Amino acid sequence: METIRQKTSFAGFTGTGLKVLALVLMVLDHIHYFFGFTGLIPEWFSMAGRLAAPIFLFCVVEGFSHTRSRGRYFLRIAAVAIPMGALRFFMQYGGFFNRPDGFYPRNGIFTDFMVLLVIWQGIDWLCARRFLPGLAALLGALLWPFGSALLFNAVPGIETFLGFSCYTFLPSWMFGEGGIVTLVSGILLYAFRKRRGLQLAAWGTFVFLYDFVFIGYMVVRGGESFTTLFTQYYEWMELLAVVPLALYNGRRGRGLKALFYVFYPAHVYILYALSWALYLVIH
Repeated sequence: METIRQKTSFAGFTGTGLKVLALVLMVLDHIHYFFGFTGLIPEWFSMAGRLAAPIFLFCVVEGFSHTRSRGRYFLRIAAVAIPMGALRFFMQYGGFFNRPDGFYPRNGIFTDFMVLLVIWQGIDWLCARRFLPGLAALLGALLWPFGSALLFNAVPGIETFLGFSCYTFLPSWMFGEGGIVTLVSGILLYAFRKRRGLQLAAWGTFVFLYDFVFIGYMVVRGGESFTTLFTQYYEWMELLAVVPLALYNGRRGRGLKALFYVFYPAHVYILYALSWALYLVIH
């Protein structure tokens, strides 16, 4: 288990500093997300918010790599991911607690983290030549979405249970918040975590090729202007997260562990409730 962080001599950002920065950017993004229907929230709130997810993902890589107990770390992530996934499932498929316009929170980044922790552990087992558990963890997490689809068609009567499990205790990366981009990003950031320059270069190259080149090609092919990459399809702006990540000094900082695990679900549902109340006032 890795417990020694690669510290640098310059001030830079501590792990806590990175998380606080990501929290601020995330709140801006979610203010636009929940209150965008008013037409009063500037688009740059979400543009700035693109940096939040990769910073959080980087911090989870660091946390998992250096925690004293990976089991407890996984359980803390799962304690947030599972209840939020369950509520999202009932909102999406049961219509429970949906805003009058049909909107409901689709936030599920902790589900992505939960899946990635299993994959990262599988990678470490494979590196330690523990091939059976390593392959089981790695392939199980990667292939579960396809296996669950086969079960869905092959075993009538378990559709609801199977769907619920894919959002909660057996999460599918396809149902997370970032999908394939977060999955590949997480694998790259973890695989190259011991070489910061290579880590950021590999991640940045992937994001540029997918979110800018590929999405740009699809946008133009679909008949839209390339300029919409700067006004609508701006996921590629998360590349700017390279700057604060490169300034990470390898130090943990004050921690504030409870804040980050409580703040994420709390602010999502508080903002959602406020947006619902405002929607009723306006309409």
